[in-house]
Amino acid sequence: MRIHLHLFLALMACVAAACGTGVETGKRVTDRDVARVVGHASQAGTALSVTYSDSVPMWQPGKRFFVTDDNARLLFEHSRAFDRDTLHLAGRYLTYAGCDTVLSLDGRRVVNLLFDDGPRHLVYRTSKAPGEFTPSFVVPFLVNMDMVEHYRSRLVGHEFYVMTPIWYDAGSEEMKRGRKFVKVTVDDVAPGNKVLPLKVIFTARDNGERALVWLSSGNELMNNRTFDALFALNDPRQSYPHIGDAHWQLIVNGHVDEGMTKEECRLALGAPRSIAQLPDQTGLREVWSYDGGVTLHFVDGLLVK
Repeated sequence: MRIHLHLFLALMACVAAACGTGVETGKRVTDRDVARVVGHASQAGTALSVTYSDSVPMWQPGKRFFVTDDNARLLFEHSRAFDRDTLHLAGRYLTYAGCDTVLSLDGRRVVNLLFDDGPRHLVYRTSKAPGEFTPSFVVPFLVNMDMVEHYRSRLVGHEFYVMTPIWYDAGSEEMKRGRKFVKVTVDDVAPGNKVLPLKVIFTARDNGERALVWLSSGNELMNNRTFDALFALNDPRQSYPHIGDAHWQLIVNGHVDEGMTKEECRLALGAPRSIAQLPDQTGLREVWSYDGGVTLHFVDGLLVK
C-alpha cells in the first residue's frame, strides 16, 4: 500500500510540473537533434565537382589578376614613382611579374610578389618564406583569372539545377527573390567581389529569367558557397516523388503552408536555427525558429501555424 502511495504521489508531481503555460517545461532540442530532425537538404541532386588549385611556386610571369576593390592599393609598398594613396585599381587587371626574396627585419628570408599595372610596378610583401606557400594562399582583393577561365570552360553552356534561392540581378547585381531546384543554363563566369571571387551568371530554363550567384572557390571562409553546394547535375525533384506538385511549387518559391510536412518545410526554408518541443492541449507541439523572427509550429509532424 505504501509503494502504491509513493507511485501516486510521484505521478501527481509529474502532472503538476507539466501544468501552466508549457513554456517552462518545453524541451529545448540540441544542435544534434536539429541535424537529425531536419536532415541535409543540400544532398538533393548530384553535384558536379568543379575546383581549382594552384600556388605561388606555380605562377608564371604574365599571369593576370582582377582587382575587386580600391583598397587593394594598401597592399603594395610605397614608391617614388607614384602616389599609392591615389591609386584606383578596382576593375583593372594586374599582371604577375615574378618574385624576389628579401631579408626581413627579423632576419628571415621572405618573398615579395611583383605585379605590373601598365607603367607602374607594384610590390606586395607576403612575409612568407619560399617554402611556406600553400594552395589556400590568396592575395586580398585579387581574383586569379586562370581560376575564372577554368570555371568558365567547365560551366558555360551547360545545364544545372540551382540549389539556392539567394539570387542577384544579372545587371544591377542587387539581391532579388530567387527560386531553388529549377533548371538553369550557365551563361558566363566572371570575377566576383572582395569576399566571393567568382560570379556565375545564368538563365532559368522555364521563364528566361537572368540572374547570378556569388561563388567561393573553396579557399575562402565561406565554403558553403562553392559550386558543388549551389548547383546540381540531376533534378532534385526526382529525389522526392512523394511530394505533391502543389507543395513542390511552394518549396521552389521558398514558401510554406499549413499541412506541409517537416521535410517539405525544410526544403522550402532550410534548416531552422533552433527547435523546441512544447506541450499544449493537443499534445506535443514542435516549434522551429528561424532568423528574422519566423517560427513554424508542427503538431503530429504537420505544419499548423
